[in-house]
Amino acid sequence: MQKVKLPLTVDPVKDAQRRLDYVGYYAADQLVRLNESVVKVLSDAQVTLSFFIDPQKLVVMKGQAQVEVELECQRCGQTFNQTLECTFCYSPVANLSKIDELPEIYEPIEFNEFGEIDLIGTIEDEFILNLPIVPMHSSEHCEVSAQEQVFGELPEELAKKPNPFAVLANLKQK
Repeated sequence: MQKVKLPLTVDPVKDAQRRLDYVGYYAADQLVRLNESVVKVLSDAQVTLSFFIDPQKLVVMKGQAQVEVELECQRCGQTFNQTLECTFCYSPVANLSKIDELPEIYEPIEFNEFGEIDLIGTIEDEFILNLPIVPMHSSEHCEVSAQEQVFGELPEELAKKPNPFAVLANLKQK
């Protein structure tokens, strides 16, 4: 099966009625916000999507996506490659007041003024949410060993400074 470029926006209602499946990619240069969040996007984003109507008559967009990025290790400062993988399940809503009516298994996504959803923006959001909070190599691959990780000592002027909470100890004794 040949991979094709995915559309930037889709009409989820029409696609769900036709039970469409998409298998395709977004080019690395299309992922602008993700590129700002990482050192470099190394591969195209591979995306698989399925649109369908569930037994409750809700429109559903279910899918998975994968991309390879280069991150900077916060421990040693060197770059390393990491694959971001995400799965998601959305149900589009016309307005935000209907969000509470959705089952918990679906994330709400809002239509734009044309009745479509921003597909590339949604995929990019998923990748950004899957970025590690503190990117680091695994400890065996990191140049900074556990013995070199020193968290510092207090400077002498701070060690000699009186404790501001010592006054409270006097109040406690009374």
